[in-house]
Parts: sequence; structure tokens; C-alpha cells
Amino acid sequence: MSFSRRNFLTLLGASAVGTTMLSPLKSHYRRVAAGVPTLAQDRFGALLPDPDGIFDLPEGFQYKVLAYSGGNLSDGGKVPLAPDGMAAFPIADGKTALICNHEVGLGQTPGAIAAADYHYDELATGGTTTLVINKQRELEQHYISLAGTIRNCAGGTTPWGTWVSCEEDISTPKLNSSLRQKHGYNFEVSPEALTVPVPLKAMGRFNHEAIAVDPATGFVYQTEDRNDSCIYRFRPNKCQHLSEGGTLEALAIAGQPTRDTTKAFPQNQPFSVEWIPLDNIDPEDDTLRYEAQAKGAAIFKRGEGMIYGQGKIYWTCTSGGDRNQGQIFSYEPATNQLSLFLEAVRGSVFQYPDNLTMAPFGDLIVCEDGVQPQCLYGVTPTGNCYKFGRNALNDSELAGVCFSPDGRTMFVNIQRPGLTLAIWGQWQRS
Repeated sequence: MSFSRRNFLTLLGASAVGTTMLSPLKSHYRRVAAGVPTLAQDRFGALLPDPDGIFDLPEGFQYKVLAYSGGNLSDGGKVPLAPDGMAAFPIADGKTALICNHEVGLGQTPGAIAAADYHYDELATGGTTTLVINKQRELEQHYISLAGTIRNCAGGTTPWGTWVSCEEDISTPKLNSSLRQKHGYNFEVSPEALTVPVPLKAMGRFNHEAIAVDPATGFVYQTEDRNDSCIYRFRPNKCQHLSEGGTLEALAIAGQPTRDTTKAFPQNQPFSVEWIPLDNIDPEDDTLRYEAQAKGAAIFKRGEGMIYGQGKIYWTCTSGGDRNQGQIFSYEPATNQLSLFLEAVRGSVFQYPDNLTMAPFGDLIVCEDGVQPQCLYGVTPTGNCYKFGRNALNDSELAGVCFSPDGRTMFVNIQRPGLTLAIWGQWQRS
């Protein structure tokens, strides 16, 4: 851990996660009610204080700082602010391309700047950067890969090897005269180079957060970061060609029109799902969810991270549940059933879930966006939760957790002031 808190601050100034007979949620509730600790710290062990004051990890793990906001890019610019959602892709020579969203709003700098032909909106500075990392976890190249968008929050990978970056902003020239384009879209990004930005309008215009793709069908599932959000499904006309249009739908619970899932949702009850076609998919105002709900779509509270794993789509609702401290839902496309996988209850360590990923060893790894301290949580398939990491630097949210293609390295961001970390160690203990 050679990158110390002091060194980081100097550089910053210089550059400006029971029993298998129970459902995961029921098992989790039973342990809490019995006063049994919900931490499964035997998974990796207790967190140890980081002597450099940046990130606490279990014994046998270490990290390095790959990049920081304000640092130098290979293409001559500065690393943008607010690193958020990420994914890692294999590229030539055994290297990894780590694509990182930057949740940069209008007027914030440094941002993602590119030549005019590669800039979606000339006055918008959100986008993505790509970090090229070799087998020794050394950063070899860092460049802008999407530019001219706003508040690229999360996103998701595709089975064909690309990243879909999501705008969490619905600004338009009508609302802001400094803009030249409408925003609130998804953009597909190549892990190989700077991408010509093409808004994927058929996927809907709304406050996008994340996506996940069912590899069996190519259908794309999407979350929306609103207190009264919906879950969307995009069925492309042609698999692997998102820009060629398709059908946008919203999730509804069969027989329960406009069901509010944010309170008193059953603990262990699968629900059949219906998918409602939407008409005005590119509205002038932020109204897509209202059309969906008027047609019976279910309501979720702050849909955020989303991932495909083990035949299911998982997503987080950061403020959902009876305590408003978070839920994780799962949907199984093969059976068309929705379930509440986990919910934050009194006495549990799991709370305020945001970005998440499926670890190579089968646990969900979840970023916290709540109150200090901000942690990385592991969630086992039986719903046992444990802390894997902790932000020791400040109270900023964690974001973008993902694993390298070989499963040996975890990546995560401390969004503010903007650190991208690589973490590795004794995963075999799991």
C-alpha cells in the first residue's frame, strides 16, 4: 500500500457480503430476530485498519491506487471527476481494459473532453475513461473513451463484449440553453478505443442508472434512479445491435397493477411478472415512468446497480424497504418470477446498496452509498452478509465494483475525490 493518504492529498493539491433450507431473505431475518450476528466474517476475516488511511481490507489482501481525478491521462488531458460504474474486459496480450464512468455534471471540471467528431454534446463533460492494465496490475494507458454526455452513473456489460454507459440526467436544450442535444440516454462503448457517441434512443429516455443483459435472449434490463422508479426491459430488433431499435417494456407484477414494492413486500414469495409495452419512449419531459405506471408497472425506490449472474437479474433499490435502507431484488427470466432477495432490517450490516457485481466465487459484492463508514458488502447465496472493505479516507460512496477477466483482481472507486483501486489477495479462502 505504497500510495499513502498524505501522498494522495499532496498529488490532489498539486493537480488542483444459513441454511440452504431457507430463502436468503428469510434466513437473514431469522438471524437478525434471534440476535445472531449477520456478519459472515469467517468468509475472509475481520477488516484491518489501513496504515495509509485509504481502504481497510481483511488480512491477506492489498490494494494499489491506479488513478485519481485530476491526474494525467495518456491523451494529454486530466482524469475526470467522480468515477462511478465500471467493468473489466480482456484485451490483447493478457491485458485488461477497465472502462470507468464519470458522473460529471454540467459545469464540473475536469471532465471528459474529446475531438468534436467524438463529442456528443460540446458543452457536456461526462463520459467514460478506459484504463489499460497489464498482468502486473500496472497502468499502461488511460484515455477518454466516451465524451459529451452528462452524469454517466452506472451501466453494464454485454455478452458481446461492450460496455453500456448510462446517463443519469434528462437535461434538454429547452431546459438548459447551453446544451445542443437531449440527454437521458444509453451509449455503447468499445473496450478498444475512443467511441463515436450514438444515443440508444429506443432504450428509452429517463434517469438511467444501470443495465444487465440476459445472454440467453439478448434482452436488456434497466434500472431508473428515482424514488418512484420502474424496471425496464429492452428487446432489440437484432441481437448485439442495440442501435437498430427494438421494443421497450416495463415490469408489472401479475394481478397487482402499479404495485409499490418499497414497503411491506413479502419476504419469501415469488411473483409472476408481466412486461408492458411502452409507447412514448423518447418523451420531451421526464415522464416515461408515469406512462409505465399508468399502465400498471410496479414502483421501485431508487433502482440502482444491476447485474446478471447464475441465471438471474439482480438489482438494488438503495432506499427501498420498510426502513428505507435498501433492498436487493432478483428476477429469473427463465421462470418469469420476481423475488425480494434481501432487505436491510434493524440489526443487519447490509444497508444502502448501490453498484454491485457477481464475484467469481458466487457472492454478490455490493457498494454502499449511505452514511459513514462506507463499505463493500459481500452477500452469500444464502443471504449471509459480511464486510469486505471499508473506505477509510472519507465519507464518499463506493462505486464501480467489478472483477478482472481472470477473477484475480477486484476494482472499485472511491467516488470523491476520485480514486480507482485494484484489490487482490487470498480469494481462495472463500
